[in-house]
Amino acid sequence: MPLTLEQLNSASLDDACALLDGLYEHSPWIARAALAQRPFASLAQLKHAMAQVVTEGGQDAQLALLRAHPELAGKAMVDKSLTAESTNEQNKAGLTQCTPAEFEKIQKLNADYNARFGFPFILAVRGPRGVGLNKAEIIATFERRLYGHPDYELQECLRNVHRIAEIRLNDKFGVTVDRGNAVWDWQETLAQHSDAGYAEQGQLTVTYLTDAHRACAQRISKNMLDAGCDEVHIDAVGNVVGRYQGDGSQPKALMTGSHYDTVRNGGKYDGRLGIYVPLASVQHLKSQGKRLPFDLEIVAFAEEEGQRYKATFLGSGALTGDFKTEWLDQVDADGISMRTAMQQAGLCIDDIPKLQRNAADYLGFVEVHIEQGPVLNELNLPLGIVTSINASVRFTGEIVGVASHAGTTPMDRRRDAATAVAELLLYVEQRASQDGDSVGTVGQLNVPAGSINVVPGRCQFSLDLRAPSDAQRDALARDVLAKAEAIAQARGLQLHLTETMRASAAPSAPAWQARWETAVAALGLPLFRMPSGAGHDAMKLHDLLPQAMLFVRGQNAGISHNPLESTTSDDMQLAVEAFDHLLLQLAREVA
Repeated sequence: MPLTLEQLNSASLDDACALLDGLYEHSPWIARAALAQRPFASLAQLKHAMAQVVTEGGQDAQLALLRAHPELAGKAMVDKSLTAESTNEQNKAGLTQCTPAEFEKIQKLNADYNARFGFPFILAVRGPRGVGLNKAEIIATFERRLYGHPDYELQECLRNVHRIAEIRLNDKFGVTVDRGNAVWDWQETLAQHSDAGYAEQGQLTVTYLTDAHRACAQRISKNMLDAGCDEVHIDAVGNVVGRYQGDGSQPKALMTGSHYDTVRNGGKYDGRLGIYVPLASVQHLKSQGKRLPFDLEIVAFAEEEGQRYKATFLGSGALTGDFKTEWLDQVDADGISMRTAMQQAGLCIDDIPKLQRNAADYLGFVEVHIEQGPVLNELNLPLGIVTSINASVRFTGEIVGVASHAGTTPMDRRRDAATAVAELLLYVEQRASQDGDSVGTVGQLNVPAGSINVVPGRCQFSLDLRAPSDAQRDALARDVLAKAEAIAQARGLQLHLTETMRASAAPSAPAWQARWETAVAALGLPLFRMPSGAGHDAMKLHDLLPQAMLFVRGQNAGISHNPLESTTSDDMQLAVEAFDHLLLQLAREVA
């Protein structure tokens, strides 16, 4: 029979330790120390308590914990001395059926990793979905992490130890995260659509109104209908809008959602998590025949990333009345204007002004999003409450000099555009660091028609500046732009800068932030409040409605805008449960 929290909370300390035996490999001290915090209100609370014991145990204890773990497909597997739990996990990953070549490769990786770091490579081979990674995924991860920084690898191994313990704990308690798995599966299916040229390389790229983008819109529409939305349509800018009708007692609706476009070669969860977490709540309500007092409107925003056209937040901006008609004349890299792309997609451009929402019709806006950073991952926390979204401004720039022969132009007579941009890039790094919490990025560099033996005559670049407040962002931008002008003047070059996006800081509405906090606390989790350095659709809706966001922990040190972007079905399940709780809170308030 599966364990229950009631059993665990009421057992003697020794009996409770026995019930949790095997969670952490040959390390019963972790569960014993955590059990001092009983009673536990949830498994999530117990998991965090055990992770905190390891964190507070110090490095010697952490290293001992890592060294208590067997190598993957190592000596303990060969001589059959693995624990039952490890045997099951390695078997599910196919490591007990390695070919001679695979076994030899893994043995070499084990030896190299141990020699480099002094502890074994540890990976939760049942993976973020809990069903098991395949051998190719395991070997690829092994090869990548072999070259990691020692401090990073120590923490990454510990995080994988916690994931192993989480899955083992679920097994002991007979827990299945079916709703988290559903969110996972929806996103996996959606990720099958990728733009031409990227799909062939196994990369996920979905930019505005491409074939893959339109396929995603159709897929999301079907998902919304299948989950129980009463109405679904694609609007005049390509947003997919689903509505789960309330019982009619409250005329206002709650809006939620996020974006479904991606950066180039990006991850599967950025934006899309915020579409499917609320959809899982709709699915649950529909299956139980329940209606809220208010309508729930889920919007899958068509464009947020600004990848194909310089029109960041196009989807959410249209709902606030901030769609700029001059965007229609922009052309992409293939010379296709946005107007033409919209017409080819069957969108009615004349209807775009009609998309603007009336604030009086809505209670507010909430958004769930993967964190896109390392903070929650480092703290072993699955959820975080966003206090504010940082202000940002973006520019595209070009410095123009003179292209000349690399061999015959003396260094003191060059008008090198690329070195000027390099000087600016280093200044951006130095200036943003002065503030501590400001960030500056030159993410694009291009020397058009550059040659190995030609001094660059032109260099194009991007500039992305962010800070917690509008005033701090503006001060950063003033200094950076002044430096760019000074560099160009000193080098005898021409500078051209165009502002492409400006977004004000968006502090969370206190009442909505408090609702997220109540929801997270109800799951038995500590409250962690944090700003968002990334921009989100919520910062556009902030112009119209009170808003607040919930962050979900990312794996692989929280990396995002990268194929390694990941989270677990367990964390997605907690996000769904938090969203459920927020809906029920709101239902009680407005009833």
